[in-house]
Amino acid sequence: MADRDDEPGDKNSEEEFRELLKNLLSGGGGIDPTQLAGAAGLPNDPASVAALFSQLQQAMNNADDGIDWSAALRQGEQRAASAQVQITDDERARLDQALQVASLWLDEAVEFGRLPDSPELLTRRGWVAATMPIWTQLAEPVALSIADALTRVMREQAPEEMQSMIAGASKLMRGIGGAMFAMQLGQVVGQLASEVVSGGDVGIPLQADGRAALIPQNVAEFGSDLDIPSTEIELYLAVRELAHARLFRHARWLRLNLISAITAYARGIEIDTERLEQLAEGFDPSNTEELRRAVESGALISAKSDAQQDALDRLETLLALIEGWVDQATADATSRLPKSDAIAETIRRRRATGGPAESAFATLVGLELRPRRMREAAAMWRAVTEAVGIEQRDALWAHPDILPTSEDLDDPSRLIARLTGAESAASEADDEFDQALEALLRGETPAAPGEGGEEPEGPGASDGSGPRPDDGPSPV
Repeated sequence: MADRDDEPGDKNSEEEFRELLKNLLSGGGGIDPTQLAGAAGLPNDPASVAALFSQLQQAMNNADDGIDWSAALRQGEQRAASAQVQITDDERARLDQALQVASLWLDEAVEFGRLPDSPELLTRRGWVAATMPIWTQLAEPVALSIADALTRVMREQAPEEMQSMIAGASKLMRGIGGAMFAMQLGQVVGQLASEVVSGGDVGIPLQADGRAALIPQNVAEFGSDLDIPSTEIELYLAVRELAHARLFRHARWLRLNLISAITAYARGIEIDTERLEQLAEGFDPSNTEELRRAVESGALISAKSDAQQDALDRLETLLALIEGWVDQATADATSRLPKSDAIAETIRRRRATGGPAESAFATLVGLELRPRRMREAAAMWRAVTEAVGIEQRDALWAHPDILPTSEDLDDPSRLIARLTGAESAASEADDEFDQALEALLRGETPAAPGEGGEEPEGPGASDGSGPRPDDGPSPV
């Protein structure tokens, strides 16, 4: 007798679900392909729709449990290239010279040595290609959470006759949910490529080799509305990028520590299934704007747990320390530039209105960075520099255990007291006072000078220069 699985017309649940999805994607289910692309945050054009459907088809045929991130790279490069201009010879010569001068100036402002590799100049598309491996590493925990949540909600919302089919297709659904997120990641990174001016502009080293990099097209656009000579802007941004790269090159633990902290935080993210259910119940295929906004804004991410809030606070402090140090090092190194303060203020305003780092982290991991904390970190580093100098300031990056804490940002005076030794001196004085007070409370009277076997204090008491009984009268 033949096995049931071999009977004509009998399919397992995953095959049935795959056929259902193929029918939907071909238009048989009444869903407009352009509207589905809109729900994924993609442009409403034939190329984007074709790319989405191609990726979903690949996800259905993918035997692995992981997410195929190749779509993120393709989508990101496509979006970045849409308004890209190539680097001119004049730009290359100007920025190469700016980077050389910036390196000389930075030598005077920080203890960290020069980079072993020459900085590079990237197009927007080149920046996407260079940074996408790190973006996918950061985004994967959230992508898997969203994909699993979509599967749960579909299982809960599906009619009873479809329950067994959906239950057997969980891996397939996870792949499709991951594919949708990969397309969304490509859109986010592609958009960022038009905003970032350098490799370290988002606060973390996104290039695997840690090289410094500038994006000439965006550097030019950064200063287009400023009444500041372009040479000053190029020098300032070059110094800032080199300072960031030197910091991560010197503090080798920092990059892994930071990326691990972000991914650990992201793994703890839970998806708001109630919100997802509301979207599923009221989903209108003709109006996908609400779903797109929910994905882009991070509204599907649940409120943070206490443990996550603690992790977020630590992560925010570390990011603030990095940005604050870079701010201070850049300010010191660019003191020769007449408009350096104005450029620094432009960068601060850019942060306050949601710069590249803020928008990227909010979308991908629900991480909100506070510009105020970065200003406090810059003020702390400035106070430390004035108190103990550059060498001792930069030595604080030698190990995570000696790095300033969130409390040090709130009150830098304690950190400065510790670095200058004032805190230990005050602590010794406090210990002596506590010992004397404890003796009094026990009823002990402190010994008078010369009692208790102690040498009397006073002139000549301990150096033998005072009169002795058998010396006789001192000569007049």
